[in-house]
This record gives sequence, structure tokens and C-alpha cells, in this order.
Amino acid sequence: MGWSIAEVARMSGVTSRTLRHYDEIGLLPPARIASNGHRHYERAELLRLQQILLMRELGVGLREIRAVLDSQVDRVSVLREHHRRLLAERDRLDTLVRTVGRTIAELQEDDTMSTINRPENLFEGFTEQSRTEVDAEARERWPAAWEESRAAVEGMTAEDSEQWQREVTAQLIRMAEHMVAGEPVDDPAVQAEVDVHYRGVCRFWTPNAVAYKGLARTYVDDPRFRENFDRIAEGLAQYQHDAMLVYADARLS
Repeated sequence: MGWSIAEVARMSGVTSRTLRHYDEIGLLPPARIASNGHRHYERAELLRLQQILLMRELGVGLREIRAVLDSQVDRVSVLREHHRRLLAERDRLDTLVRTVGRTIAELQEDDTMSTINRPENLFEGFTEQSRTEVDAEARERWPAAWEESRAAVEGMTAEDSEQWQREVTAQLIRMAEHMVAGEPVDDPAVQAEVDVHYRGVCRFWTPNAVAYKGLARTYVDDPRFRENFDRIAEGLAQYQHDAMLVYADARLS
């Protein structure tokens, strides 16, 4: 039994455009291509796609994924390693939950943040893998941009990574402060903060207006991203989204 590219896209949640890209780079060739040019996939290709998606979730680059899948490495051993990394990621996320929860509690006590005796607590649990600027939609819709971002991250030193983590956290808190103060998203101060966000994204990939709006939409549409924003302040994901749309129309169109 075979499946068309549309059926595979529907089952897997991967866009047809991404599946065609995977074929073009030799990562996931279809089982056959019909005379009309339509791609068709068999069970072996579906299993390979499952492996690709699993490794993508773990932050593995496309070149690395192809190297693993094309090698003769024992798949069970590979899955065990993936399982280990997933458990480590779960522990990291648990730490992030505690970090943000502690910050919220301290902000409620004193909105000037003067009660935070150990500023380093703000950054506990953040790692290179917690990049919020580079999102799932960019990975699926703009694979080349995603690969560009991966290359940028791999070129960062430990000091660069630590500084970037602090900047991301500070930027989210500043946006939350604008929102809580009731400032409209087109306010110059808010737009200046969005410019900081955009320039931060450009360290990894350079989105045009459409791509930047797509990134904004992911912040509110993807439950994982929305939850991360709203842990800082309820409604922050929507506020960030709306501010980014204004910025894209004014500065990127």
C-alpha cells in the first residue's frame, strides 16, 4: 500500500513543501514518482520520516540526521540515545518551570525585582536548546533558514551562549512590563523592544515580513510557545504577536 504526498503530509503534520525539500536533499526520497510527477510513499518511507521528525524534535540538523539514517548504526541503539536525550530535556523543562515560577512569585512581591537576591536564578535551566526565536514554523516552512540558524548556534562560544540567554530573558521581561503598563503595541517604546527581538532573531536567520509574521503566529498558535510566553505574564504571547505584526508592516514590508 502506498500513500500520496498529501496523505503523508496530513498524517504526519509535515507540510508537502517540506517533504519535497527532504526529497530534494536526499533525506527522504519517495518510494516512487508517478508519470504525472506525484510522489508516493511506502511503509519504509513513513518509518524513516518518523525517525527524521524525532531527531528534529531533539534539535538534530538535517545533515546529521541523514548521516545517521544512511549509516548501518543499530536503530535500537539510536532510539535509546534519543530516549536518553528526551529524558534530559524533560528535566531541563522542569527546571525552567521552577525558574519562571520563582520569578513570578518574586515579581508579585516587588515589581521592581529588588527582592531577587540572586539574579543568576533568572537563568537557571536555560540552554542553547531553549531558543524561542527560532521556532517550529520556521523549521517546517523555511528549512534553509533553520539550517542557517543551526550553523550560527554551533558557532557560539559558551560565553556567547550565556550572554544570549540573558538577553532573551531580559527582553521577555521588558515586553511583559510594557504589556502590564497598558502600552499599545504600536507605542514607540514597544516597537523599539520588538526591534531588539528582530535583531536577536537575525543573529540566527533573517526573516522578511512574511516570515516574521509567521514566527509571531507560531508564538500564539503553538501551545508550547504560548505557554512559555504566558508563564512570564498572562497574555504575553498575544501581545508579542501583535507587536511583531506592527513591526513587520512598518519596517519589513
